[in-house]
Amino acid sequence: MSENVEGDLNSNLLRAPYHTGDPQLDTAIEQWLRWDKNPKTKEQIENLLRNGMNKELRDRLCCRMTFGTAGLRSAMGAGFCYINDLTIIQSTQGMYKYLERCFSDFKQRGFVVGYDTRGQVTSSCTSQRLAKLTAAVLLAKDVPVYLFSRYVPTPFVPYAVQELKAVAGVMITASHNRKEDNGYKVYWENGAQIISPHDKEILKCIEECVEPWTGSWNENLVNTSPLKRDPLQDICRRYMEDLKKICFHRELNSKTTLKFVHTSFHGVGHDYVQLAFQVFGFKPPIPVPEQKDPDPDFSTVKCPNPEEGESVLELSLRLAEKENARIVLATDPDADRLAVAELQENGHWKVFTGNELAALFGWWMFDCWKKNKSRNADVKNIYMLATTVSSKILKAIALKEGFHFEETLPGFKWIGSRIKDLLENGKEVLFAFEESIGFLCGTSVLDKDGVSAAVVVAEMASYLETMNITLKQQLIKIYEKYGYHISKTSYFLCYDPPTIKSIFERLRNFDSPKEYPKFCGTFAILHIRDITTGYDSSQPNKKS
Repeated sequence: MSENVEGDLNSNLLRAPYHTGDPQLDTAIEQWLRWDKNPKTKEQIENLLRNGMNKELRDRLCCRMTFGTAGLRSAMGAGFCYINDLTIIQSTQGMYKYLERCFSDFKQRGFVVGYDTRGQVTSSCTSQRLAKLTAAVLLAKDVPVYLFSRYVPTPFVPYAVQELKAVAGVMITASHNRKEDNGYKVYWENGAQIISPHDKEILKCIEECVEPWTGSWNENLVNTSPLKRDPLQDICRRYMEDLKKICFHRELNSKTTLKFVHTSFHGVGHDYVQLAFQVFGFKPPIPVPEQKDPDPDFSTVKCPNPEEGESVLELSLRLAEKENARIVLATDPDADRLAVAELQENGHWKVFTGNELAALFGWWMFDCWKKNKSRNADVKNIYMLATTVSSKILKAIALKEGFHFEETLPGFKWIGSRIKDLLENGKEVLFAFEESIGFLCGTSVLDKDGVSAAVVVAEMASYLETMNITLKQQLIKIYEKYGYHISKTSYFLCYDPPTIKSIFERLRNFDSPKEYPKFCGTFAILHIRDITTGYDSSQPNKKS
């Protein structure tokens, strides 16, 4: 076949109408190629079409992302169910439509946009570019946008939403996910992540606004529009000032002999953790040089999740040994979670689980409150919270000490919303957590915050050091006083929906229909809660 004929065939294949034998797919292809202005993602779809990859095209183009426990999250690349320029524009158009309906003062109060340091060359997709496109959609509609001029920790976005009295905010991040992923995390005016019904309503509005509006692709607006403001300096200053509310031993911190190593896992955390240490009176923590600066490939770790333990903390543990530092602090790439390791007397490292750290934080925050409270402060006004999949250690402490403990559904969005309710009713919340190393000390931010958690651990460790007590020894003291709480959490990865469905069908009909398992190995199962079906065996009416 001559080159010319082959070229003609190829160009015809890429011309509407498309005939894949699936009208829904044909429409989706036609829309994608008409709407997408990113040459790299457009080319990905064209190549699939050219090679007759209809199943792959269907997977990419015939479904949409939905809000999970952390907003919209998916791999970067071409397709309506992936994170890319077009789907971020569509999501923001839907956001605009919904916010315009909810807030008559939307165009006075504005919207916050932050981003991390992720990126993918093959789809020319970076968090910064996606943040600029998010801002452009809103600026084109005359909405004031507070767009951070550089990468920030995720907690800075909910903090800015509250401080600047914006109607909402978005953080472009996939947190500790694999390098291929990115995400779109939405915060409401209360500074907490959105929950139902907002998530469902926004998705409906996205469906109604899929075609890019005039101006939506104009990312130049972030350089030219008078409605764009940079909140970086102001928010950073206010955040660091607010940190002082949870600092109780500044003088002791300035004299400590303890040394700390900090790794920011190739993400955003380095500068902000350094500043936080300064606020608390500490000498700066020792950074892991290979992981200090942003790197979207996370090239020194097999996965960018500090929760994975010693295997991913290798560089920081070796540096700590060399520097004679007893404690390692690891913030995940968007600095909203924290892992902690402590060198033991036997020369081994103890990497604390999220539940173990929560026991230490719960004890510490309550102890500091007790020692610093005003004379008329009432312990019955104090609250701590945790998600339902987390350890019940705070419940045990609360029962013994007389404060309140509450559980929420999994996901920090539920904790944030509940804290807001409690604060509005005059309650004081000292601490909240989820077992996947997400911690919140105080209530300046209504989302998990690895920056503040890192410096609070440093202060706790310095205080205990004056009494020759390690974090591990203090944890045992907490268990001896409030009861031992042991948990083992793990997960399996499965990307095949039919397999997932059959696993859960089997669990729900284990020995006979509608019967859950009675044992896990040799251990009797006390209660089962099935969030999907709304079943909870521990409740009198069996409803979750």
